[in-house]
Amino acid sequence: MLSYVLKRLLLIPVTIFAIMLTNFAFVQLAPGGPIENIAAKFQGLNTDATSRISGSAGGDIKNQATDLKKDGKYQGTKGLDPELVKRLEKQFGFDKPIHQRFFIMMKNYLSFDFGKSFYRDEKVIDIIISKMPVSMSLGIFSTLIIYLISIPLGIKKAIKAGSKFDTYTSYMIIVGYAIPAFLFAIFLIVVFCGGRYFHLFPLRGLVSDNFDELSMVGKVFDYLWHLCLPVTSMVIGGFAGLTVLTKNSFLEELNKQYVMTAKAKGCSENQILYKHVFQNAMLIVIAGFPSALISMLFTGSVLIEVIFSLDGLGLLGFEAVINRDYPIMFATLYIFGILGLLLNIISDITYHLVDPRIDFEARK
Repeated sequence: MLSYVLKRLLLIPVTIFAIMLTNFAFVQLAPGGPIENIAAKFQGLNTDATSRISGSAGGDIKNQATDLKKDGKYQGTKGLDPELVKRLEKQFGFDKPIHQRFFIMMKNYLSFDFGKSFYRDEKVIDIIISKMPVSMSLGIFSTLIIYLISIPLGIKKAIKAGSKFDTYTSYMIIVGYAIPAFLFAIFLIVVFCGGRYFHLFPLRGLVSDNFDELSMVGKVFDYLWHLCLPVTSMVIGGFAGLTVLTKNSFLEELNKQYVMTAKAKGCSENQILYKHVFQNAMLIVIAGFPSALISMLFTGSVLIEVIFSLDGLGLLGFEAVINRDYPIMFATLYIFGILGLLLNIISDITYHLVDPRIDFEARK
């Protein structure tokens, strides 16, 4: 297993290089960019994320600021002095050829030097680190709670398939499937955040304004108090799929011949379930853990962050794409890519721990 892990670790740089190269090429082909945004601002247009999505200003930017790319350089930028355009191109690095820009970027990324944001006077790594606590809090707590609820519930539903318990819990799962997490978030705010009924939880932020004045125990409780509703929203919206997956996996294994053989030999129900069935049924559940965690950390929480005014990585990445803040875009892609590949390796190791019969090194 050690040799397999080492091989996978050696493949990470190659995979990351391919991911970055592909995305870098697509971004260069897409119209628009930071200079286009500046041109739009000179024309008095609104270039923030919300105007691009819902307002007419986004269409005006597209039509008026015809900042199309050709050979990696911006051509025909309207409303700006040519000398200013050249200075901006030099400032943003667009005065260099595409391939040169890419290799300079990758060389810097090897030492985790992500440069500065185009629109914030801060280093990208400092921005990412400042947003990390929100996304890590939401992602890790949500994923752990979802797994702690879904796996026992799915096993129980498989054992009691067709019973009233199975039927009633299926109604809960249907609701979880049907209603998006952000609607649950809005419902919880209306009911528990002073909207109409109760005022039991804070409406925004990860900590209170007086957080620094609290004792250590008070800080822990304050932090968990603020996390309660956002995490609940994500758990309600995410536990349904994993519960059904766990139930179906266990049902499939319970109907196999080796279970009947174990029963005939006089094995108890717990021995059959947790010694034999569990190893086989849990493999497919474990396989989805890395993607579930990555989704919760960086993509699944974007709307939750907006609704509860939590400034995390999901919202940062979305705004970076909308505003064409390339340093943040590629830095987050680089970090998330490495993290995703490492989690996949951890998933394979967990496969082996759950069922030692699985040996990735023996595969041809």
